[in-house]
Amino acid sequence: MVKITARPYPESVAHSLTASGLHPVLARIYAARGIAQPAQLETRLAGLIPFDSLKNIHAAAQRLADALARQERILVVADYDADGATACAVALRGLALLGGSADYLVPNRFEYGYGLTPEIVRLAAERRPDLIVTVDNGIASVAGVAEAKRLGIEVLVTDHHLPGDELPEALIVNPNQPGCPFPSKNLAGVGVMFYVLLALRAELRTRGIFSADTAPNLAQLLDIVALGTVADVVRLDANNRILVEQGLRRMRAGRACAGIRALFQAAARDPARASAFDLGFMVGPRLNAAGRLEDMSLGIACLLTDDDAAALAIARRLHALNAERRSIEADMQETALASLDAIETADSYSLALFDPEWHQGVIGILASRLKDKFHRPAVCFARGNDGEIKGSGRSIGALHLRDALDIVSKRAPELILKFGGHAAAAGLSIRAADFERFAALFEQTVQGLLSPGDLAKVIETDGELPPESLNLELAQALDGQVWGQGFAAPSFSGVFRVVQQRVVGDKHLKLRLQMAGQQFESILFFRDQPLPERIHAVYRPEMNVYNGSASLQLKLEHWAEET
Repeated sequence: MVKITARPYPESVAHSLTASGLHPVLARIYAARGIAQPAQLETRLAGLIPFDSLKNIHAAAQRLADALARQERILVVADYDADGATACAVALRGLALLGGSADYLVPNRFEYGYGLTPEIVRLAAERRPDLIVTVDNGIASVAGVAEAKRLGIEVLVTDHHLPGDELPEALIVNPNQPGCPFPSKNLAGVGVMFYVLLALRAELRTRGIFSADTAPNLAQLLDIVALGTVADVVRLDANNRILVEQGLRRMRAGRACAGIRALFQAAARDPARASAFDLGFMVGPRLNAAGRLEDMSLGIACLLTDDDAAALAIARRLHALNAERRSIEADMQETALASLDAIETADSYSLALFDPEWHQGVIGILASRLKDKFHRPAVCFARGNDGEIKGSGRSIGALHLRDALDIVSKRAPELILKFGGHAAAAGLSIRAADFERFAALFEQTVQGLLSPGDLAKVIETDGELPPESLNLELAQALDGQVWGQGFAAPSFSGVFRVVQQRVVGDKHLKLRLQMAGQQFESILFFRDQPLPERIHAVYRPEMNVYNGSASLQLKLEHWAEET
């Protein structure tokens, strides 16, 4: 059962925002998201939280400045997802702008798994680095840092993941580490690295390397920062919205790096109209495909090259990998749904599935699809090495997934070999022989943390709109804002009569809907069966640009027959 609710909002705040000049519908939307005054929507770079409050940031900047001065070998060790790839590219590009250089290493997820493991450190040692800088990983790499120390290699950890019970013995910059007063805990890994570069530039100014006039403009990295921030699905708080908006402005102005321009071209999207949606659902997945199916070095190379032809060649390869990923995912989803046919999901609070034929690189997406479909925390496993299986989980809003796995690990200390992650997503490894035991204990744990009401799927909307408010002006106003995780894109609900409907592209419904005598062109993706005459729909007003002409279109996200 799906329940549709409207977000509450203080009418006095909405009136105040409207009086300040905001579009009346936008004022209501922002009021429902905690915005009380226009200043909270400011996206100038001057509004960024200063780097000074990040714990260890000055020590990190001093260590990097020393490394540049002594021409030490710096090796960046990255994670294999979009956040890790963008953080790596920002690190290398930023260090080059500041007069230094670095090499990079990204673990192959199928050989080494996640993080700065001892194996990765030994591989890194072959390049004889003086300093390893982790990006988007390292906060849980206790053994890896110890191995680096044994080999005489210093480690600077830059990360944003939640720490475990023990921290590695290294210099750490992470807003989520204990004792860090940085007010935003939502920076992505790429955002943390960007802040480290800001601090390094300030340190180099202090040392007289740059003056205010000669220091490089690090804002030129913000297109890559924006991509990683959106692709990692971190909460778009005020600070992250500034980073994303500034990056989008660079893209729209034609100042994105060659790799991002090429990824837009491969995705058949116009960077002049770049949006957070493009980064999260079109560009980001193509970059992620490298780490899911092959090696994220391909994605990093795309972001590092300044050669347009080379970038486009890589982007086309990434596009092909993404198409392959989607095909693999569809097959895995079919297998998963078939296995669930024998299970009464209404009786379960969680889903845990394992198939030895599943692809490691796609289990996270599969878990996300199952979570969305059944509104249950879902963990999907694929075969790993040496009798282990690797799991990737996604959770609903009511359950902190990493905390749930922590409870499981405390109840059965030998069961989970390693785990880590966030509230909404986490990864783990267990022995294949322990899968059934894990599934049972995970279900027991989740049942203790959730109530039956938490399992009811609720679609939050911004309420109903009168027909006269549904116009191209509104769609353009919504299109120009930054929406995403924690700052949801607006949607509305209403009752419509289906006037016309036809299948387009073999699998989508093109509709003409009527409300109070006015008709609206609409689209419902991935459905080829006709709708009933009257529907209660959740929709988003959007601009449909065709042959250079823009018109209003309602994109349906959910519907039910209206009786």
